[in-house]
Amino acid sequence: MQNLWNDTDFQRFVKEQSNSPEIPSELAELVYASRLLGSESSLVIHGGGNTSVKCELADMVGNRAEVLLIKASGIDLNRVTCLDYTPLRLGPLRKLGELFSRNDKASEDALRRFSTKEFKYLLLLNMFSLTDHMTEQRLTPSIETLLHSFLPHRFILHTHSFALLTISNQPDGERLCRETLGESFGSVDYIKPGIGLARAAAVVYEANPEIQGLVLQKHGLVTFGATAREAYSRMIDAVSKLEARIAVAGRKTFPLAKLPASIAPVEDTAPIIRGACVDEKAPGTREYRHFILDFRTSEVILDYVNSEDLVSMSQKGAMTPDFIIRTKNKPLVVPPPDSGNLSGFKLAVQEAVQRYRQEYTDYYTVQQQAAGMQVTMLDPLPRVVLVPGLGLFGLGRTAKSAAVNADIATCTAAAILDAESLGKFESISDREAFEIEYWDMEQAKMNKVHHDVFAGKIVMVTGAASGIGLATAKAFRQKGAELVILDLSQESLERAAEELGGNVLAMSCDVTSRAAVRSAFDAACRRFGGLDIVVSNVGAAIQGRIGEVSDEVLRKSFELNFFSHQSIAQEAVRVMKLQGTGGVLLFNVSKQAVNPGPDFGPYGLPKAATMFLVRQYALDHGRDGIRSNGINADRIRSGLLTEEMIKARSTARGLSEKEYMAGNLLQLEVTAEDVAEAFVHLALETRTTGSITTVDGGNIAAALR
Repeated sequence: MQNLWNDTDFQRFVKEQSNSPEIPSELAELVYASRLLGSESSLVIHGGGNTSVKCELADMVGNRAEVLLIKASGIDLNRVTCLDYTPLRLGPLRKLGELFSRNDKASEDALRRFSTKEFKYLLLLNMFSLTDHMTEQRLTPSIETLLHSFLPHRFILHTHSFALLTISNQPDGERLCRETLGESFGSVDYIKPGIGLARAAAVVYEANPEIQGLVLQKHGLVTFGATAREAYSRMIDAVSKLEARIAVAGRKTFPLAKLPASIAPVEDTAPIIRGACVDEKAPGTREYRHFILDFRTSEVILDYVNSEDLVSMSQKGAMTPDFIIRTKNKPLVVPPPDSGNLSGFKLAVQEAVQRYRQEYTDYYTVQQQAAGMQVTMLDPLPRVVLVPGLGLFGLGRTAKSAAVNADIATCTAAAILDAESLGKFESISDREAFEIEYWDMEQAKMNKVHHDVFAGKIVMVTGAASGIGLATAKAFRQKGAELVILDLSQESLERAAEELGGNVLAMSCDVTSRAAVRSAFDAACRRFGGLDIVVSNVGAAIQGRIGEVSDEVLRKSFELNFFSHQSIAQEAVRVMKLQGTGGVLLFNVSKQAVNPGPDFGPYGLPKAATMFLVRQYALDHGRDGIRSNGINADRIRSGLLTEEMIKARSTARGLSEKEYMAGNLLQLEVTAEDVAEAFVHLALETRTTGSITTVDGGNIAAALR
């Protein structure tokens, strides 16, 4: 592993960060080293690892104390800042270490009595007010705080190096680590993070104060030093030795499993897996909690998932306890998807998920009784799915959490292949895994996240670059949905995606082209795993006197204002039926469907057909759990009703623009946001289908009867 330390960059960084008197230079030094560690995904990923520095500081009223500054729980090291460190008074923490470090019965009894609640209170009571920001943030100190406190070193770095895990997760891992790193590293047997691990680490250090770091077996690597550079360099040197030891062993060739002649593509496979990995919100409702899927494949991943030994290798457990709270201890393995037998694959996946649920429930029951922990079972669904012939999926309630789980699974695949090439991969026991998975200190990391009503849902909106489409996309995004947005202009879509705030799939799509529509749905399935809600919003107010309009104009209007809705709906139904968990079709119909205007026949006729299309989908696909509803809106500022049209129409009627736009029973202008809220409302109406909702401020002539 390359040592990335650069003295020029380091000095500039420390100078920039230490401009504020509230930020000590030692902390700036630590942040520089921490970011270097965070830039290496083979050392830490997604909030893993922790770093600390000890120094003397003054609080906001001038009182000085020796303080431990430790990275707050869940913060990613690659983007950590000086404000992401929690300050704690070191004196009381060290006294606790002295109490527990005695090797006598009193110390053992005190250790057993020291509960998680007491640990939390201890940290809370000793938090040090360094800045107003840190006081307001109330960042949670790392669960490894006591390990950093009990050791005397100024700078301490802790990573989950995959090279270390590859070697330590072996039946003879301690011997292999000692042979590779020599006597300069102490070895700590696996023990759950917290006060027990902190005590064990302190005992190992005190037995040999000359060591440069600690191997936490089946967990991670710790280095320390008088300077941030010394601690960092020791980490890189140690990891480089571990990597060299793995390279000497080489990558073994694993026997391949027999695969179908033709593997189904991701766009067909993902919705089937996604549909099987759901929980019903309440029995008999056909309303489900969904996951977002994140697909990964590579030569290494395929070597792993195509191995004849995949099941035995993958079910041995996680590479490090830190991953268990995200990915669970074991992934789900499904059969290879045969493109010629998708129905058979769907049945096999459903059976595999049911077995996984039962095995997880059995694991919980046995371990909960053995551990005596009073905890409620988490959902028994997998967070990683391995698919021979294809790759792997990370599953999460959001696209971000799915990507995190896919990252962990990708790294794990490579590490297990290395571990099996070196010897035999061996993880912690089920009992130890359970104690981590259900430890409230670890669960606190995950419980910080609040999921809104559409979390886990994927929503496609057409015509989403502006007007009603963009307002609708925003409304669903605000309630937690992942978005697929379609429109003609990629440039306009990119601006819209920026407004919507990242991780949006934005695709230029001519909705009158069936091939383009199919391509958009395939892309949505590859990106997120499927679709739950489709808002078919595209339309254009094509005009002409019906007795004079050309067939070409009328057919063009039908292609856009009717057949595009049919193409979108058919493709949506195809994906929703693969998932098997229902779905929602929403259509922007228009008041023209029931209250036609003069010279608007080319627009009103296909819109009238679209209104009946809404009802036909409700009639034909209610049995599939698919709801179909529409919105009839009128006088909405958009690409259909431009500022020029508003001016011309209001002038022709002798009205002001304001009077024209509020020409309804409520005398209020109806906005794109009002229509968007109506779409959201219909998406939440679990027992409504075949309905047309009017959003026009009140227009009796356009009312349905």
